[in-house]
Amino acid sequence: MEYRTLGKGLRVSAVGLGCMGMSHAYGAPADKKEMKELIAEAVDMGYTFFDTAEVYGTPENPHHNEELVGEALRPYRDKVVIATKFGIYFDMESGQVNKPLLPDSRPEIIRASVENSLKRLGTDHIDLYYQHRADPFVPVEEVAGVMQELMQEGKIIHWGLSEADEETIRRAHAVCPVTAVQNRYSMMARWHEALFPVLEELNIGYVAFSPLANGFLSARYGKEAKFDAGTDYRSVMPQFTPEAVEQNRKLLELLKTVAEGKYATPGQIALAWMLCKKPYLVPIPGTRKSDRLKENAGAADIKLTEKEIEILDKQLDAMEMSEVFGGTRVGHTS
Repeated sequence: MEYRTLGKGLRVSAVGLGCMGMSHAYGAPADKKEMKELIAEAVDMGYTFFDTAEVYGTPENPHHNEELVGEALRPYRDKVVIATKFGIYFDMESGQVNKPLLPDSRPEIIRASVENSLKRLGTDHIDLYYQHRADPFVPVEEVAGVMQELMQEGKIIHWGLSEADEETIRRAHAVCPVTAVQNRYSMMARWHEALFPVLEELNIGYVAFSPLANGFLSARYGKEAKFDAGTDYRSVMPQFTPEAVEQNRKLLELLKTVAEGKYATPGQIALAWMLCKKPYLVPIPGTRKSDRLKENAGAADIKLTEKEIEILDKQLDAMEMSEVFGGTRVGHTS
């Protein structure tokens, strides 16, 4: 596995492991023992970058994922980078499977969150601490000020923003330098490419979540795919409907064709496309399976030239695609 640097000095594996799906949004939580073994296997493969959040869990245990990640990584703590997040909670009164997010980044809430995350993760510091979503009632400058204090106290080493726009990034960075922005990014979700110039200007890394469009770009889901309506967000994601599978046929065919030429899989090409595009871009695909873990890591070894990337981008620009899941609605708490 090759390594990359986010911001000024956070060295991570070129492909990280998004751990959310082990506990949340992709069906009932996976077996804890099996997931701890999978995370240990990831460390053996060269993964050093592990992503979680305080809200990845279940109604019964809202913090399941942080606890899992903390337990699994305890033997390797000095070898790995742990990223977690603060600033939202789910509207549990909603009847939707994909429950709306309610932001809360008041300073006292952030301070309670960091203490609880440190405890659940079993560590004395968080390597990368993201504001999970902007809070319309708390200026990002105030949030950045709290981050600066937490750094001075040694409780966090770096901080970042998730689903942030250019204005928010600039305002936050002016108060306390931002190490990474974690936004959605895939061949089907390219709207944040507009941020690349500002990230390069300010030397901020880009961590790409849902880099396989929630698994769709692995080309392993056909029209017959079924997902649990109560626990799996894919049951309501537009790219997984039978009509969308048909609409995206050309995209999957393109991935398969390029993959054959590189002795790779479609999913590896979808990851290599972004890895080869920008040196500060790190995808964090999730999985519950050992073979997928190995496959995703292998994407870092696939090289696409600038010309190949340019051709792919032009083909993607001209291609008809279905809608793709764009995120969970953020509500207001005032």
